[in-house]
Amino acid sequence: MQQEIRFATFNVCNLSQPGAKLYDNLAPLTEAEYEAKVAWTARQLDQLDADVIGLQEIFSLAALRDVLAHSTRYREATLAGFEPPPDPATGLPRLTPELALISRLPLAGPAQAYIMFPQGVALPDGHRDADRFARAPLHVQVVLPDERIVDVIVVHLKSKRPDYRNGDTGDDPMLHAQANLRSLIRRGTEAVALRALLSEMDKGPRRPRVVLGDFNDTVDAVTTHIVMGAGAACEPGEELHGQLFDSRQIQAGRERRRDSGYTIAHDGRHATIDHVLVSEEFHPASRHAIGEVAEVAYFNEHLVQATPAASDHGQVLVTLRLHPVPVPAAAAAVIPAKAGIHT
Repeated sequence: MQQEIRFATFNVCNLSQPGAKLYDNLAPLTEAEYEAKVAWTARQLDQLDADVIGLQEIFSLAALRDVLAHSTRYREATLAGFEPPPDPATGLPRLTPELALISRLPLAGPAQAYIMFPQGVALPDGHRDADRFARAPLHVQVVLPDERIVDVIVVHLKSKRPDYRNGDTGDDPMLHAQANLRSLIRRGTEAVALRALLSEMDKGPRRPRVVLGDFNDTVDAVTTHIVMGAGAACEPGEELHGQLFDSRQIQAGRERRRDSGYTIAHDGRHATIDHVLVSEEFHPASRHAIGEVAEVAYFNEHLVQATPAASDHGQVLVTLRLHPVPVPAAAAAVIPAKAGIHT
């Protein structure tokens, strides 16, 4: 049985069909640019070689299927995702960045997208789409080789790009400050909404969980800590229940490793805003642990090379080592006899 499972997060950067107009300040991909984008993305997937990959900025599932067809390792992988919802005003499909997941492990059921905020969570009056995520989190149940199920949630929180109102520009310092504040408020509200969804899942059967994606903030940021759920009151012995943990911080043997990972580079500064968070089932201090974080790797050489077809994000690859499933003593005594096995 496979004992190591690899999870990765990959912001592919505006994967769309050629000729599609995504943003006013971004020219559509030409046929040649599209082919280069597909080829680079497929190679990067193969290099990651993960069992489960969460993807962000998918403007077209057809383009993603094209990527998988050009890959070596993912031609037969399961793809979970949804086309962008129609524009309520026109009824036509909107070109919006959606989330997707590809898996070489079987899925326990259909994927679910959380479009609306949970009850009781909303942006302040005056914000656009005050009751919904800008990019709906994607929830998939993945079946591990030992037949246990892990909940995988792919996320993409609001960026730090200033949220200007119609007619506003960055020339006015106060308008720029207010636009930055609106972005922060949306990212913070989305973090609260995501935490509410995760807390609701905690009321069901206990299952291991992996939350991965582009958080658009560092692991020590307030918004990321909200998602992680730290500080909640718990019963004695259950202090870790419901919380999420940064894979790099609980990695086995981390004290002997150098932290050199980053996923974005801008104006000479490097930061990690793409994360793979895991539940207590992979925390070494938990009595409910079924495995551990064996390794965390960052794929970011393309950020230095600045290849036009490449993503503007690095990828994070986390290897989880599963503990052997204990066999009851009575079963261990019976199984060899029934199977005719002699030692």
